[in-house]
Amino acid sequence: MTFSSVVGRFRILALAEALSWAGLLLGMFFKYVVVQNEIGVKVFGPIHGLIFVGYVLVTLMAVAPLKWDARTTVLALLASIPPFGTILFERWASKTGRLTEPAAEQL
Repeated sequence: MTFSSVVGRFRILALAEALSWAGLLLGMFFKYVVVQNEIGVKVFGPIHGLIFVGYVLVTLMAVAPLKWDARTTVLALLASIPPFGTILFERWASKTGRLTEPAAEQL
């Protein structure tokens, strides 16, 4: 996985978005259950927000190169809302061939 391809960027951001969700959930657990300290939320909140915006942008930039229809695009965007949804979408998209870059056209 690299940032040099549309698929690589999408996969990296999908994983990062899920991991940032995990960090934010862990921060909320410590804030509300364990120590009533906001540091975890203060750290992971902005990180998750930045990665969330990155995921949405990368998703929108992937639509044309990957030739996604409206349904796939909406599913990809909705996957960013529940925790770990981006991972589920990425796996589904991989299995159904939606994360395969079309071959470059011959001139």
